Amino acid sequence: MEWLSAENVVAVGTAVLGIVASGVMVWYERRVPRRKRIGYRVQMDNPIGDDVRSGRANRRLGLFDEAPGMSDATLVLLRIENDGSQSIADNDYTGRELHGLTAVFTDRTIRGVSVTQPVGTDHLMDHFTPAAGLGYDTNTLRIPRVPLNPRDHFKLLVLLSGGDVGCAIRLIGGIRDGEVHPNRSATPDDKAPLFSRASRLITIMLTVCVVTLAAIVVVRDDTPPPIGCAHGTLTVTGSTAFAPVVEEVAKKYERDCEGAKVIVDPHGSTAGVRELEATGLASKNGSPAVVALSDGPKPSDMPRLRENRVAMSVFAIVVNDGIHLDDLSTADVRRLYRGEIKNWRQLGGPNLAVHLVSRDANSGTRQVFQRRVLKRGEIANSSVDCVHKDDPTAPVIRCELDSTDQVLTQVAELPGAIGYSELTLASGAKGLHTLRLDGHPPSVDAIEHGTSSYPYREIEYAYTYGQPPADSLASSFLTYLSRGNGQDVIRTHGHIPCWTPEGLKLCA
Repeated sequence: MEWLSAENVVAVGTAVLGIVASGVMVWYERRVPRRKRIGYRVQMDNPIGDDVRSGRANRRLGLFDEAPGMSDATLVLLRIENDGSQSIADNDYTGRELHGLTAVFTDRTIRGVSVTQPVGTDHLMDHFTPAAGLGYDTNTLRIPRVPLNPRDHFKLLVLLSGGDVGCAIRLIGGIRDGEVHPNRSATPDDKAPLFSRASRLITIMLTVCVVTLAAIVVVRDDTPPPIGCAHGTLTVTGSTAFAPVVEEVAKKYERDCEGAKVIVDPHGSTAGVRELEATGLASKNGSPAVVALSDGPKPSDMPRLRENRVAMSVFAIVVNDGIHLDDLSTADVRRLYRGEIKNWRQLGGPNLAVHLVSRDANSGTRQVFQRRVLKRGEIANSSVDCVHKDDPTAPVIRCELDSTDQVLTQVAELPGAIGYSELTLASGAKGLHTLRLDGHPPSVDAIEHGTSSYPYREIEYAYTYGQPPADSLASSFLTYLSRGNGQDVIRTHGHIPCWTPEGLKLCA
């Protein structure tokens, strides 16, 4: 899925708009005229006497120890603040009494009050006088009509006796077009809330929901399945050199097309093609669900097999790293595989006997090598283990192995060994290196751009028995492999897709 698709742009845009909307809500809460509000909160309620009724007794010294009636004393710090968006004037208090608000300390008796205010608000102190209504009686504290700008506050430190820590404290009074309400408890340094609890909750929920929705839309893969997905089971056989490509494409197809099962069972181009032919002849339902990959064209005696050109594959001749040669002429390679070169000294190399490590007769890689490079077949097999000569009359040791991986392993381990392989597999192997032919390196890029006449290359064919139905899994998979997402896999593995502008010329 492309990250910059239209759906993702919409999703991310929605998330941004949601966050902006949350910010606008904050701004609206603070700047747009709304109800006037006075909030209050208890920032401290501590015992200072020795009475342990509350379970929170403190040790006292000095005045508190000497003053009568202080055995169960407590200190309360009450903060009163304008947490609305409008200023509050003295005539906004609605009470008929001289004072504006009343603080009630349940079950306790007020013994003294101290007023504090933040720096820069000294003008507030002019309002805290008995003439303005400041005073207390038993458990009731009268608070003057103090004008407060938005976010202004003052604090009242109240000395009390009797009652327990935590007894209810209420602030009573009215504000024109507004309210007096409790705020959450806070430390003395906390600022008044920027906006109401309901607004905070709505903002958080909106932000979380929108961001979660956007994340789900972006992360999930909405890529539609390939056109023509089919269900069922398909067997892909044939070339071992092209097997890594087919295995990866099969996994991608199964992931994209639910209900499809692609079994990859490579055991050589010739064997795969002949297995397809036999399965087709035995089938009573037309084209069987089998595809055979072959490094080169099928034998001429199989007219019912229908070809599909998939890719141009490049192969390489490989030698053990102990053979310090990088370039051979085509003529020298032919002499090697006719048994005329028995020691690498004859070609300017080290004093090592030649060991020819070949593929079996079912190998398409071998057939391409014989057709494109040798122009003839190889000499007879003379060794089972590639080390000892089983036929004393054979000019050189030559062995045959079942797969490309086996050839590469043997060449890397055996001094004096030479073999052949699909280029990408050979390039990643250790203990061996590839050879140039007549000065031309085995280069996919050079061949694709038409700047090399390197001969060891061939078209990779995919064969079916007859023409499979258009809605069959075989037809769908071949389209996916040669013209769909499989093209990227083909190129990643070092082949040239036939259905590209360059590949069409090479595969013609």
